Amino acid sequence: QVQLVESGGGLVQAGGSLRLSCAASGSTISSKTMGWYRQAPGKQRELVATIGSGGSTTYVDSVKGRFTISRDNAKNTVYLQMNSLKPEDTAVYYCNAPSWSGTYYGWGQGTQVTVSS
Repeated sequence: QVQLVESGGGLVQAGGSLRLSCAASGSTISSKTMGWYRQAPGKQRELVATIGSGGSTTYVDSVKGRFTISRDNAKNTVYLQMNSLKPEDTAVYYCNAPSWSGTYYGWGQGTQVTVSS
């Protein structure tokens, strides 16, 4: 059973940067496509970035050019570098492994990102 722990969130001014980390324990995630999701107040959780086992990446249009997802398989950890942050990026950020029917793992506690204008 994989447990996911997100960290690195905080309060930042618009235009600032944050780096989120997602540490997995219990089993290796190296063979899984991993993703970062976010959920803003009153909105559904959305998938904003994915990274395949081979390193290929995808991004939702709203974060392209600003966010970078990466992984360190030796540390069983996935990262999200967020630059040029905007108030609309304010949300709780989670990581997980997307699957056809949802996600492979249970949800962690997430990490709060708040961007002030």
